[in-house]
This record gives sequence, C-alpha cells and structure tokens, in this order.
Amino acid sequence: MSDYQVTLHAFVSLRRELQGKILDIGGGGEGIIGRIYQKQVLAIDNRQDELDEAPDGFEKQRMDAADLRFAEASFDAVTAFFSVMYFPEATLKKALSEAFRVLKPGGTLCLWDARIEKADPFIIELDIDANGTDIHTTYGVYLDHKHQSAASIQALCLSCGFQLIESHPGDTFYLQFQKP
Repeated sequence: MSDYQVTLHAFVSLRRELQGKILDIGGGGEGIIGRIYQKQVLAIDNRQDELDEAPDGFEKQRMDAADLRFAEASFDAVTAFFSVMYFPEATLKKALSEAFRVLKPGGTLCLWDARIEKADPFIIELDIDANGTDIHTTYGVYLDHKHQSAASIQALCLSCGFQLIESHPGDTFYLQFQKP
C-alpha cells in the first residue's frame, strides 16, 4: 500500500467497557479488541495470515463472518473494528444477520469504521488509544463500487433486527446496537 496516498487520518479512543464473551469479526492483524479484552475475545478472520500476525492473549479462529459456526445466543457482544469496510454489501448483510443470530438477547453489537465514498483505493491511517496503549496502524480497501457511511451501515443493522443504542457518525463512525 505504500504506493498509495492516505485518504483519511483519524484518532480513535477505546475503553474497556464490554462485559462477557466477545466475538470480534475481522480480529486478525492488529487485534485491537483482543488487546483490550484479552481472554474475553474470540477473534475471527477469513485470512490466516492476519490471525498469525495478531498478538497473543486471546483466542483466534479462521472463519467466514457470513457463515459463523457457533450456536445461537453464544456471545454477549460482537465487535467489528474497521473490518466492515472489507465486506461487499451482499456479504455484509449476511455477516450482520449471523452476528444477530449468535448474540444473546440483550447482547451488544459495536462497529467502528470509516465513511467511504469510493475505494480506489481507500486508505485510513489510525492513531488508536486502546485503553491506554497507543497503536498506529493503517487499513485499506480496494473494492469496486464500495460506498459506506454510518447511515448505510445503520440501515443494514436495523434490517437484521438490531436496535440502535448509540451513533457517532462522521468520517470515522461508531455504532452500537442491541439485540432485543
């Protein structure tokens, strides 16, 4: 990605707030959620190299988020930290439906991501305060017809049955939902 220009530079601050067992979708690579919540986290990623790169301290499994191999109501929370951008829209709807299925009633879905007008490519450089640990990383995607915003992701989540709890739209956004 070094031949491309950064599209967006942002700062994100995360605090340890979630309780119970957490499924982190796209949790390979930097493993931000796993770093914060450690043994509470089961991180999945569809790329083994991303899982291998992630730090130790939490469980990791190679798995497709659109075809989760977990029983219904298995998790207290599902997270996706700058991983929604990697999903084509049709696959994202299926992944969100699967997240809904594996969440316990009253469970929380937390999504952090970026507004993307077009991804030819889209590259975001992030400075992250991960519960007191500073991390600098870059995420990028090159997908034809990729367009997303807090509103578009919110609409998909609502169509899967989630209820919106919190919304912070912008160039980067945070959305929190609950399963009724």
